[in-house]
Parts: sequence; C-alpha cells; structure tokens
Amino acid sequence: MRAGGARRRLADARGRRGDPRGDRAGRPAGVGGSDEPGSRRPSTPRCPARSLRGTSERMRFVVQRHRARRLHYDLRLEMNGVLVSWAVPKGPTLDPGARVLAVHVEDHDLDHYDFEGVIPGARYGAGDVIVWDWGTWAPARTDDPVRAVADGELHFDLHGEKLGGRFVLIRRDTDQRGRGQWLLIHKNDAHAERGWNPENYPRSVKSGLTNDELSRP
Repeated sequence: MRAGGARRRLADARGRRGDPRGDRAGRPAGVGGSDEPGSRRPSTPRCPARSLRGTSERMRFVVQRHRARRLHYDLRLEMNGVLVSWAVPKGPTLDPGARVLAVHVEDHDLDHYDFEGVIPGARYGAGDVIVWDWGTWAPARTDDPVRAVADGELHFDLHGEKLGGRFVLIRRDTDQRGRGQWLLIHKNDAHAERGWNPENYPRSVKSGLTNDELSRP
C-alpha cells in the first residue's frame, strides 16, 4: 500500500477535520454556521463575480455524498462567486484508469459549501448529505478556469483530505435535459492509486459521520 493511501485512510477514520481556510470551530472561512443548504444559483449572485485570471487566490472545493433519489457525489469548485457543480454518480477516484461520468448541473451558492444534513422530502434534492471531502483547488494549464469550463476541458489540482493530485474534466455530450455529460479523470501522478474506490471511505470530513449515521432519528 502506498504511504499516500494510508494517510488518506487514516484521515477518513479520524472524523471531523478543519477546513484549511476555516476557523477554529472547523467552519470554513466565508461560510455561515447555518446547516440549511444554499439554493441553486439565483438570478443575482450573493457574491459579486470576479475575474480569476492572473490571481493566486486559493479557491475552495467540496465533494458531498448525497443520497437523494439516487446516490451520487457532488463535486463543487469555487469559481466567480459560486460553486460550479458536477454530479458524479460513481464518485471521484484516484484511479488513473477510470473514466467517471460527471453531469454538469446548476451552480450553487457559496453557503452550500459546508452543508451537511437531511433535506426534507418536499425540498429540492431531498435526502441526506455529508461533506465527503473538502479543501482547496487550483486550475492547471490555464489562468482562466471559467473559460476552460465554457470550452469543455478543465485541468485542475485538488488539495483535499481524501482527494489529491491532477484531475481533468472533459465535456463529451449533452443529455436529454440539456445537461453537459463530462468525464472526470485522474492523471497518473504521484497521488494516483489504481483500484481506489470512494465507497471505501464513507465518513464525513466535517463530522466523522456516515450518511446512515447522519440520517438516524
């Protein structure tokens, strides 16, 4: 077993961990303490859009394990004042041989970043949600990730508690609902680990809970 894999397993078992940009209570910087999820992107974003070109700002990412009508993982990248989002049915992986479907969905507000809880049955996205991984990310091979997404290919580095290394999102097609069908790929770098399965690391990096434990009355 690689040392990196062992460290990730240990981090998954330890439970609650602080966001590298968070406060001492473990709440991510710039995010309120409410457990209510942020809505889908409104017509007027809560945070003003800003150009990321030419900046060295550390942007956040989060992956939420979401048991809604169907289990999926939500990959969200902070970009221009919102969380640009993809639903990943099988979850992200460090396996460089995997080609994982990622469906480009609507942007979310930044206050969704650390959401963990149970969304009631009548609400959009009803089901239980845990913060499966979080950290920071940086674009690669571009200084304009917004344009890269629009052009259909984004290379980026993740610095999380479970995920790390170079990833690529590539747009392949559009489904019947007009949503972009992308592939999420991990490059064969120092963080790569063949056979790595996200379902082997079920605990939240925020609370240490699994989805089952979170949803118990």
